Amino acid sequence: MPYPVNQPLIDGNELNYLKECIETGWISSEGPFVERFERDVAAYVGRAHSVAVTSGTAALHLAFDALRLPPGSEVIMPAFTIISCASALPELGLVPVFVDVDENTFNTNVELIEAAITPKTKAILVPHIYGLPVDLDPILDLARRHGLKVIEDAAEAIGQTYWGKQCGSFGDISIFSFYPNKHVTTGEGGMILADDPEIIARIRFMRNLAFDSQRRYIHAELGWNYRMTNLQAALGCAQMEKLPRNVELKRKIGAAYNNALGDVEGLRLPIAQTDFAENIYWVYAVVLEDTINADASQVMAALGKHGVGTRHFFYPLHMQPALINRYPSLATQRLPNSEKLAERGFYVPSGLGMNLNDIPEISQIIKDVIREF
Repeated sequence: MPYPVNQPLIDGNELNYLKECIETGWISSEGPFVERFERDVAAYVGRAHSVAVTSGTAALHLAFDALRLPPGSEVIMPAFTIISCASALPELGLVPVFVDVDENTFNTNVELIEAAITPKTKAILVPHIYGLPVDLDPILDLARRHGLKVIEDAAEAIGQTYWGKQCGSFGDISIFSFYPNKHVTTGEGGMILADDPEIIARIRFMRNLAFDSQRRYIHAELGWNYRMTNLQAALGCAQMEKLPRNVELKRKIGAAYNNALGDVEGLRLPIAQTDFAENIYWVYAVVLEDTINADASQVMAALGKHGVGTRHFFYPLHMQPALINRYPSLATQRLPNSEKLAERGFYVPSGLGMNLNDIPEISQIIKDVIREF
């Protein structure tokens, strides 16, 4: 039997709110749940404004656009993250500058950021990776000293805190993703948050095809249809009600794996806690030490034969063919931690729909497979 054994994720108020959408006919982006979801998320993280969109990728696109950075501006970001972080930059005439990450937390190595700053640097993108937040204070201080904008990519971190303050409340702009594997899901969806009303006005304008405010169907700029539907927002409102429970469940899953796999030689487990945060285990991410005579793909294939589903770590952005084609100088860049994590890291079943009772058996399979190498 494949793992995990899924439990229902859509129940209770999700069904009630979806029924309300259908019965009232409000299924498009103009329905009342969209504004309610925006208010709920903004209030939860302590932001003045938020805008619901179709995905985390759309949120990042609109966030970069809203900063109105001059063409040729450089944006510093870690190489070890999803390609969505860089995919909008070529269209906007911006240049990504990649730095390496800490191999234990998977997050941006803060000490490398300052060395990457040039006169062309205008912004820093800070994603929180796999359940632990970045050490934000030194990055925010660096940005203030150099006059740089900060986008906080909290796509994987809703419900997480940094020194007790909600992730998603930092920087000039922050974003969330509501993909099904997140702690709050709308199926597909995202959110952009900011305190500056001018930034939010720009985002709302560009999210809705940049319609002229006086005469619809006239467009001085080319915007995008990144509107979230009322159906998606209804799911989001119900999911926000469950967020504390979901964070608690994720931590239980992480603790169960930590307990079961703590004695496996050659398998590095995720850090449970830093000085400023407790892991919320967006995924349960493990890394093969050099003592294991196999890479992640080989171990994952062996686990798959036993019905244990796994997924690769992110592939480094400085090695992405699509980005090298746009920025040829990336071909010579070497970021060893990001490259090693991509080669030797993977994550195991840890979704909110899994059965906690399966973890001992899954863990035993992992132990047996690791010993084969």
